[in-house]
Amino acid sequence: MRPEYLLGVDIGTYSSKGVLVSTDGRVAASHVVPHGLSSPRPGYFEHNADGVWWHDFIAIVRGLLAKSGIAPAQICGVGISAIGSCVLPIDADGRPLRPAILYGIDTRASKEIAYLEKVLGRPAIFRQSGTHLSSQASGPKILWIRNNEPEIYARTRWFLTSQAYLVYKLTDVASIDIYTASGYAPLFDVYACRWYEDVARHITPPERLPQAYWSCEIVGKVSAAAARETGLASGTPVIAGTTDAAAEAISAGLAEFGDMMLMFGSSIFFIMKTAVLHKTENFWSANFLESGAYAFLGGMSTAGSLTTWFRDQFAQAEVAREKSGGENAYAALACEAAGSPAGAGGLIALPYFEGERTPLHDPGAKGVLFGLRLKHRRCDVYRAILESVGFGIRHNVEVMREEGVIPQRILAVGGGTQNPLWVQIVADIGDIELTLPQQLIGASYGDAFMAGVGVGLFKDLTQITRWVKFDRVVTPNREAHRAYARNYKIFRALYASTKSLMHDLSDSRKS
Repeated sequence: MRPEYLLGVDIGTYSSKGVLVSTDGRVAASHVVPHGLSSPRPGYFEHNADGVWWHDFIAIVRGLLAKSGIAPAQICGVGISAIGSCVLPIDADGRPLRPAILYGIDTRASKEIAYLEKVLGRPAIFRQSGTHLSSQASGPKILWIRNNEPEIYARTRWFLTSQAYLVYKLTDVASIDIYTASGYAPLFDVYACRWYEDVARHITPPERLPQAYWSCEIVGKVSAAAARETGLASGTPVIAGTTDAAAEAISAGLAEFGDMMLMFGSSIFFIMKTAVLHKTENFWSANFLESGAYAFLGGMSTAGSLTTWFRDQFAQAEVAREKSGGENAYAALACEAAGSPAGAGGLIALPYFEGERTPLHDPGAKGVLFGLRLKHRRCDVYRAILESVGFGIRHNVEVMREEGVIPQRILAVGGGTQNPLWVQIVADIGDIELTLPQQLIGASYGDAFMAGVGVGLFKDLTQITRWVKFDRVVTPNREAHRAYARNYKIFRALYASTKSLMHDLSDSRKS
């Protein structure tokens, strides 16, 4: 009997990745496809659903099959994750009507948030959704389309999120996973796991919203048409899937209540698995991937995107050397930043280059570089940017603890963990331990495992411990933690002192 494999594909902000994994957790092949991010206006972030999501999916599947020599019939299940929650309107023939509006980094729907809070009542939204509206919520973005693009809204048959579009392309079934549906506030009842019909009339009819499934449920099977395009075998089971962060949490080994995944990606995102649904003023809460498990969530708008910005603007020589076969530009910058002392020589940055999510919920927040002197070097500026993310993580963890939500174990994953200096900075600033898994493939690995649960190879998601082992624990340096105390105090005060000026700048830019 030929061995069986599970396919996991993850569509990220700047790249997509796929893996073929044997049923015992061994990675048989992996494939990565980079892509761009469109920002047609300040605060607007979009992807072309066919040009990015579907294109990457096809390229990944064909790349994996070519690399591995595995026959399509040996793939017994498909799991997909993607950035979320996103909003993509498609017509009755399944064609995208506009580029997809992305997750919390897209802040276009501020007016719609204010309107919904007025007509529905902010307390009522909180009671029903378990959270307040923010740029992370998809409901206001659907309303934005209704208000600003009425011709597109009128032609819309389904509003889908990112991985749900790929599931639709594969199976012809319109779906959404329950975890991601929680991000469609205020449309989704997180307690009954269904759409709110009385709320929907203010945004869109519930008939345009797809059926909700648990993430590991099989939604359908690969159609003959999708098989011809992708190279997959017709009839292969496809699960509902989920957002990239949730799949990444599974890939990190998140299994027990109290485990928290901290993802260092283009943004920061964290998910803590809880036994109850926490009502939270400062964060988000949701059903998790299986019945009986819940998630406590938060995130920062920018993290890895800050290092990308710095590299592209101020490290052209390092980029050129990397293209010529030299050292990776990020590694060169990290080595340089290690030459700057803790505290970056008195330089403090605010990382709010594209507003901020938790716990500020301020789309008008701005990036700041404070304390510059002629003595400061490039390495100090880069280190201050790395430290600003550490300060933001500490801020989130402190407010979590104030709400009585205390992580028992923090699992660090994502591209940023490849920078040991950055991981140590975060541990030192926050006075927290960070556990790093051996397997750093990421969300696509979690997708493959979820597909295994869906087709019955594993009982539930807690059995991810059969696949994931841990590499090391990064412990905080208490002396360094004390050295950061003054800068952290200024970091917190700096936002409060400049907030009104940031908003004035936003208002002037809009006008």
